[in-house]
Amino acid sequence: MSTAVALAGAGVLVAGCTSNEPETSASGGGDGNAVASSNDETGETVRIGFSAPAADHGWMAGITEAARAEAENYEDVDLIVAEGTNDVSTQISQVETFINEGVDAIVLLPFDGAAMTPVALQAMEAGIPVINVDREFNSPFAARATILGDNYGMGVSAGTYICEQVGDNPDAVVAEIAGIDSLPLTQDRSQGFADALADCGLDVDNRVAADFTVEGGEEAAANLLQAAPQIDALWNHDDDQGVGVLAAIENAGRDEFVMVGGAGSANAMREIQEGNSVLQATVIYPHTQAADGIALARLIAQGKSLSDLVSPEVPREIVLNAPVVTSENVEDYIDRAFES
Repeated sequence: MSTAVALAGAGVLVAGCTSNEPETSASGGGDGNAVASSNDETGETVRIGFSAPAADHGWMAGITEAARAEAENYEDVDLIVAEGTNDVSTQISQVETFINEGVDAIVLLPFDGAAMTPVALQAMEAGIPVINVDREFNSPFAARATILGDNYGMGVSAGTYICEQVGDNPDAVVAEIAGIDSLPLTQDRSQGFADALADCGLDVDNRVAADFTVEGGEEAAANLLQAAPQIDALWNHDDDQGVGVLAAIENAGRDEFVMVGGAGSANAMREIQEGNSVLQATVIYPHTQAADGIALARLIAQGKSLSDLVSPEVPREIVLNAPVVTSENVEDYIDRAFES
């Protein structure tokens, strides 16, 4: 197995290490299972501005809900949440307002990372630390810390699982339903998937792209199923569009293959629990990224570090793990999953 695939599949992350177990909050304040540390002690109140795109997708709605929930765990956090928007000009104005109000930190999931870079730089130059979430800025100076999901690792995890299921059949037919092909995240997921499959001698035989919506997933899946009369394994990149994918599969009366989902929605996990569907697993793309951003913003504003690290400051970049959820470990994840 290649080094890149081995590392991603093993759950190695930037600025620390992890296993394929549920992540805990960076400071321990947001998870009842975490061991308390001095970081949890109430300190000086910090005002954190939060801005993200509109909640027009289950995962994105989960992002904002998790951020609010994390802030509520701390008596010393005053969270100011801007209305979700997919308009870049509006989001720029939101950040400008945070700057003018003199907040202590900003957690920003940009609708467009490149377009939001100048205003993030403006905040940093004003002495306000910015925590960049999910969609990266195009300047390293625009954020004090960046928290990312592992899109390439998602593909590796999905491909590795499929290799475990059908890899002993060199003629196995593997299909893929991607998200929006023009997005780098989709390209990264597909590349990781292809690399992991290659490691067990398989490749993608049939591939279509959808648009992260239920309707788009159903249409794309219907086209795929018509073009491929036999499939052994299928990876769908996104559990929201997976609702439509599963509908198309049921309408077509197909059940000869193993399906893997993506992102880790609660409804996908319920399908896995019930065991009556082709959906046997899903790969998590954490909707807790912004919640982790809130935890890090608090630590940075209060001059603290991650309690489990020896280094005295919060890392500049953290890449979260992309574990596979199956019937064997679904109970560990479902309570914190987002609703599609």
